[in-house]
Amino acid sequence: MKKNLFLSLAISAALCTPAFAALKPGDRAPQFSLPASLAGKQFRFSLRAALKKGPAVVYFYPSAFTGGCDLEAHTFSHDKDQFTAAGASIIGVSEDSIARLNQFSADPKYCAGRFPVASDPSGNIGALYGVKTFPAMPGAKDVRGAVIGHGFFARTTFVIAKDGKIVAEFSSRADHLTPPEHVQKALAVVQRLARK
Repeated sequence: MKKNLFLSLAISAALCTPAFAALKPGDRAPQFSLPASLAGKQFRFSLRAALKKGPAVVYFYPSAFTGGCDLEAHTFSHDKDQFTAAGASIIGVSEDSIARLNQFSADPKYCAGRFPVASDPSGNIGALYGVKTFPAMPGAKDVRGAVIGHGFFARTTFVIAKDGKIVAEFSSRADHLTPPEHVQKALAVVQRLARK
């Protein structure tokens, strides 16, 4: 219990440090392809392929099976039909292993098989987007008591238009948003794009 409290406090403190140089609206979104999981099944996610269908929400988060990330995934899952109605796809990206993400993506309390999550264990894709990364915390455990053992992305969300340009970027660090507020803001942006 104390270790989980320490982990939550450490992640919160890390995410509240000064702003960083993430890509901004008007920038071209770096294309990427990553191993991903949807409903516990592994596949290769391609941003290029997703953008052929419409706008994409690419959100970077610290770790599966941790408080804020669990809430964010649950909120995206709950609101998935509204994103689909606006023609938008969702992809969550973390440094979690694909094995962890297979469990997370299928769990009815979190992603519930409604949208994919991708594994960027090296943090290379996050770096292309300018997302701040924090090193693994020795002994950090998730809400299930499993050792995390990987670095953490600062919670950052990008909305990318079909033409590949970023139309919105927001983060918990710079914009002081809660995990559900990331979802609400992303949904508002894709709905505006759908009305144009």
